[in-house]
Amino acid sequence: MTLKNFIVFEGIDGSGTSTQIKKLVERDLNKFVATAEPTKKETGLFLRKMLGGDFSVDSKTAAYLFAADRCEHIYGKDGVIDLLNQGKIVVSDRYFFSSLAYQSVSCGNELPRLLNSQFPLPEILFYFYIDPEISLKRVEDRNEKKEIYEKIDYQKKTAALYEEVINEYSKPELKGEMKIIKIDASKSIEEISQIIWQNVQGMY
Repeated sequence: MTLKNFIVFEGIDGSGTSTQIKKLVERDLNKFVATAEPTKKETGLFLRKMLGGDFSVDSKTAAYLFAADRCEHIYGKDGVIDLLNQGKIVVSDRYFFSSLAYQSVSCGNELPRLLNSQFPLPEILFYFYIDPEISLKRVEDRNEKKEIYEKIDYQKKTAALYEEVINEYSKPELKGEMKIIKIDASKSIEEISQIIWQNVQGMY
């Protein structure tokens, strides 16, 4: 199933998804609504503490937690489906493709695929690809506390898995009506913004 007017941005840390979502939403504050995973719900706040290194859980537990938060994101009160029913275009920073990449590094791909197999597809998926060395340098330049996955070896493995996942979902039998746009995240902010807008404005 594909959710009409649901847009997802994916890419490793530092690829620029958050910046581009902000620019897109600012084009029409009445129509676009930005969301993110982990969410701002209790499930997501718990995950953000884990990502910040406040405590650790088993990698399989993390996969379950991300899937639970995603369920709230889509189906919970004021979640994606509620917003779509209000006539909004929902733009999410990350979705289940993240779990198929990030969680698969630490616990293998079988469990993340099982837990995320029933979530609906977005109408458009923007995948930002970039050299992990460059993206991690961007993260370091923020001078913020790094998250547990923001290590070069982990990011390299995640980037490789992202490519596998995106290629897999590019097959007609899996992508259905979803449109996949691959973006070179080393391009300028304005260049990327224009590419995104060219693909989104037809949704009006």
